[in-house]
Amino acid sequence: MALPKHRGAMNIIFDTGVGIGVLIANIINFCTEKIDGGWGWRISLSMAAVPASILTIGAIILPDTPNSLIQKDNNLEKAKRVLQRIRGTNDVQRELDDLLKASSISKTTKDPFKKILQRKYRPQLVMAAAIPFFAQMTGINVITFYAPILFRTIGLRESSSLLSAVVIRCFNVGCTFISMFVVDKQGRRVLFMLGGIQMLATQVTIGGFMTALLGDHGGLSKASAYVVLVLICIYISGFGLSWGPLGWLVPSEIYPLEIRSAGQSITVAVSFFFCFLIGQTFLAMLCHMKAGIFFFFGGWVALMTLFIYFFLPETKNVPIEKVEQLWKEHWFWKRFVGDEVDDSSYKLDK
Repeated sequence: MALPKHRGAMNIIFDTGVGIGVLIANIINFCTEKIDGGWGWRISLSMAAVPASILTIGAIILPDTPNSLIQKDNNLEKAKRVLQRIRGTNDVQRELDDLLKASSISKTTKDPFKKILQRKYRPQLVMAAAIPFFAQMTGINVITFYAPILFRTIGLRESSSLLSAVVIRCFNVGCTFISMFVVDKQGRRVLFMLGGIQMLATQVTIGGFMTALLGDHGGLSKASAYVVLVLICIYISGFGLSWGPLGWLVPSEIYPLEIRSAGQSITVAVSFFFCFLIGQTFLAMLCHMKAGIFFFFGGWVALMTLFIYFFLPETKNVPIEKVEQLWKEHWFWKRFVGDEVDDSSYKLDK
């Protein structure tokens, strides 16, 4: 529903909401930790019913998008009225025509999961799997899931470790806000590059710092533990600026309508699978690799930054209906998609 020039910011509101929700959860955990009688964890867990109730009520009153109205009911008049309302103008016929064209193509697709395997959709299929996989391999969930355990391991007490998790999440939410304001001006690729370099530098620094001070045994002093906390906050800032919000934004805007459901399903499934896998294996990895775990994830960050540089075209200010043209002009993907040029008058933003 968002205009191309505002689509990045509007989409990142989603990740900002997730970040704020996790921050509130961390604050609740910190505040309930001292409650006696075993009620602390019960209160913490039961509070999840509040956002669940809001989501349920919101689903009831959520309006349909113009795309949905065209696809499900073929209600062109209602779709046009909704489009005029959300655009704030009556001059929406050109965009409506693009939506109708995309919808007519999608209706010929009987099995989107089979269709996305076709050669011409190879770039979308690769991105559907690679972007959520790389987002998990930044190591972010290692920090967010196990921040209290990690900081207790490096010398902070129980309450301090929970407070550290709150501080970390504050940095993440703050940088996601920054990303929301600059993504449609600077573009996706620039933020991916900056965030990748920042995360790589901090992970290598943390790994080297902890290797030098810890070795195979011993612990960190309180001062050293706070140094690690500062470095992790810098790392979290890089993630909040780049892979956090963009890991959801970019997949949402690269699929044509006929394979959008399949592409988004693959993206979410890959993300959750590797989130689960890393969550289940991290503690064992930490015990065996120790400080080397930061070098492990740092290597993946270097690889994914190179992947973005070479294989992801810039989607800033490009209508979703026109993103296909980017693959046709890309140095690598054009061999799969073809190099025929769209006959529309739309000019891609370079």
